[in-house]
Amino acid sequence: MPEPQQLEAYFALTEAVSLLQHQVEQQLRAEGGISTVQFQILMALNGAGQLTMTQLADGVVYSRSGLTYQAGLLEKAGLVTRGPSPEDERATLVAITPKGRDTVAKVLPGHIEVTRRLLYEAVPAADLRRLRDIMSRVRDHIREEPPRSAAPRRRRTS
Repeated sequence: MPEPQQLEAYFALTEAVSLLQHQVEQQLRAEGGISTVQFQILMALNGAGQLTMTQLADGVVYSRSGLTYQAGLLEKAGLVTRGPSPEDERATLVAITPKGRDTVAKVLPGHIEVTRRLLYEAVPAADLRRLRDIMSRVRDHIREEPPRSAAPRRRRTS
């Protein structure tokens, strides 16, 4: 059984993340018509230009089927393109389009404002450095597990 202090830290973290994600989601939908996961996909592609679906799934931490669905929605909206990789015929490359870059440019200032107002104003700079260091260690520890894309697919039993 976890100690009370561990439970308090866990629930404070999960509640804070949920509240922040809710506000971020509202801002992204209002200003760009996109979801948080779609923003994460576009941001990953905005930096890289193009990535394989596996790279996106591992980076965004989303299921394969969910990512395929989200990439399909982004493609329909003209924000990304998908196609076969010239290096690996089994891989699908996803690339950001100029419209996708415009969407990032449109929503990013509001995203920064929401996170500044809700997170950075509540945490002094020295604490923010500690929070970054702590959460980076937690993230890296969790990422030591095999990526979700490497997990075997479960067969459905009917």
